[in-house]
Amino acid sequence: MYSLTAEASEKNKIAVELTPEEALALTGVAFNGNPEIKAEARRKIRRAFEKTFDFQYQDRLD
Repeated sequence: MYSLTAEASEKNKIAVELTPEEALALTGVAFNGNPEIKAEARRKIRRAFEKTFDFQYQDRLD
């Protein structure tokens, strides 16, 4: 597995472990045999972000 670290701000970082297929799917490579790969990668990133930062749906609308 590969680890993807994205800077959320100057102080905070989130870390997400992705399989090689998930990382490729996020770059735009299509996996016709399993289209769920990209969705699972996005869910992993969203869960990691939500664990790191406390936000609610209303905050995103403002």
